[in-house]
Amino acid sequence: MKNTKNAGAPSGPSPQSGFGPAFLLSQIGSHAARRFGERIAKLRLAPAHSGILHILASTPGLTQQALADTLGMVPSRLVALLDELDALGLTERRRSADDRRSHALALTDKGRKMLSAIGEISREHQQSLLTALTENERAILRDLLQRIADEQGLTRNVHPGYRSLGSRRPSGRAKPEAH
Repeated sequence: MKNTKNAGAPSGPSPQSGFGPAFLLSQIGSHAARRFGERIAKLRLAPAHSGILHILASTPGLTQQALADTLGMVPSRLVALLDELDALGLTERRRSADDRRSHALALTDKGRKMLSAIGEISREHQQSLLTALTENERAILRDLLQRIADEQGLTRNVHPGYRSLGSRRPSGRAKPEAH
């Protein structure tokens, strides 16, 4: 029986034309990032804001410098993103108890509520993106992709796109996470 799911769609290059897994990862990654950006824009946020909120939720009291190091960004570019989050009432800076020259970052109540809304959008996004896979296939895919990310030295739970917003690591590789 012929597969008619894509009937009438352009066939494109054949699988033998050299487009392998690296191309597919790039293609899907670009598509997923664009679609997530469109979805999160409904909350008046950019994907970079979302990632920062997630990190602050998991590491309360993180300093601006430590966050910049985690993201691989120059602090001045991070300050602009934090200013935007502060203006939306989602985060606040407090003098660090350990070092009065530093600012500890915290989510506000509004920031925690926003994180909940982001979580709902993220779940919808993932469901939409991975609809072709079973739950077992999704788990296998996640494990395989995590292995690749770890081998490449990518920091877990930090999108490498932050580096393009203001890099601190000219080599282009993220600082490996300590486990």
